[in-house]
Amino acid sequence: MAGVGWKVHGDGKHLRPGEVVRPDERLSWGRTAGLGAQHVVSMIGACFVAPVLMGLDPGLALMASGVATVLFLLLTRGRVPSYLGSSLSFVGVSAVIAGQGGDAGTLTGALFVVGACLAGCGLAIHVLGARVIHAVLPPAVTGAVVMLIGFNLAPVTASTYWPQDQWTALATMLFTGLALVVLRGFWSRIAIFLGLLFGYVLSWVLDLSLGQIHSVDGSGKVTDHWRLDFSAVAQADWIGLPSFHAPEFSTSAILVALPVLVALIAENAGHVKAVGEMTGDPLDDKMGTAIMADGAASMLSTAVGGPATTTYAENIGVMAATRVYSTAAYWAAAGFALLFGLCPKVGAVVAAIPGGVLGGITVILYGMIGLLGAQIWIRNEVDFAQPLNLVPAAAGIIIGVGDVSLKFTETFELSGIALGTLIVLTGYHALRWLSHAAGTRQQPLLDGGTAGYDPKDKGPDGHGKAD
Repeated sequence: MAGVGWKVHGDGKHLRPGEVVRPDERLSWGRTAGLGAQHVVSMIGACFVAPVLMGLDPGLALMASGVATVLFLLLTRGRVPSYLGSSLSFVGVSAVIAGQGGDAGTLTGALFVVGACLAGCGLAIHVLGARVIHAVLPPAVTGAVVMLIGFNLAPVTASTYWPQDQWTALATMLFTGLALVVLRGFWSRIAIFLGLLFGYVLSWVLDLSLGQIHSVDGSGKVTDHWRLDFSAVAQADWIGLPSFHAPEFSTSAILVALPVLVALIAENAGHVKAVGEMTGDPLDDKMGTAIMADGAASMLSTAVGGPATTTYAENIGVMAATRVYSTAAYWAAAGFALLFGLCPKVGAVVAAIPGGVLGGITVILYGMIGLLGAQIWIRNEVDFAQPLNLVPAAAGIIIGVGDVSLKFTETFELSGIALGTLIVLTGYHALRWLSHAAGTRQQPLLDGGTAGYDPKDKGPDGHGKAD
């Protein structure tokens, strides 16, 4: 079977300076299993955090991630080493759907549809070529959508998590920030996980030393409660299946979730390019297949009640540090994830993470998601002196962050992420078409971005003359 046969690299034990273990190679099975365990440790924090924030079963999420990774490796025929974990891009979506009265079934139904659309986009990219991504989703659009998705989450932290225990939230935030900045290598890549552990232990110590806290609890009621509630952990079995549920489909929930499709395509495309550069094997011909495989994996996960999946940057870091790109290590990681998923007690421990701890983590995490949009702009040298780049992004981000709504009927409205993405995407392409049709060349709107500007050298989008 393609993608599951590996030749031993060298003696299977050592790597010479400058050598790498390619995707179709492996080290000894003992070392490969150890690398698989390392991959699980690097991704397990984010893989658990995402379902907890979305109200889904973390044990099921971990099990689904293992199955999703196996499916991804098979569909890409072993050429794209990658681990598929729970996507954090849908955290804001889950909060909006919950606010509309939706439950876990409504959320996973919306995510299932997004997964199907992602698979369809991957198929189209495979047929039409990778360049179609850049045509439909230029950096100005992608960066704006990623930014508004991240910053739209700010009220979740401010009103839900942080007030449950503000001092633990502050301490967790400071520790996590310190870990991200000061630690190096592998430890830096699991800094979010270390922050969770720190907050977890701190909450336990504060419960022992200070007793219950008087604040809002997870339901929003002000009451005396323990920061760390182990009651569900004591009742959970050591071995058993996670809680499955079928997806339910709601048009309003689907419309809220669909904009995340832009972020998922960008994540997958970036992952494929990064892996191709590291392995020296250009993978543009596999970009459509990888996106399609992630969509199929998301459909499989959400069909049984799990979260949508995405490729994990944490595991790219592990590959870069170890110089081992063997897909055999990812098969081992998937196996470990399946075993952990069969232990409900582990999932209960993770689900018991105090709200204050999540507050400290999400302050950084949500901000990082938003600023990834700015990183896309910077790396692609998007010129915001150009009205075509500036206007759609400015309007869409304010709509997304401010959760502005547009009511069409008594039962249908668009708001926040969905409306902001629609404004950015349609606004950019409509204004680009109109400016080309009119043959106009707009003057810069922002004085700070005009240094060195020559309108003869730039088209209306700031990326070269119009065709």
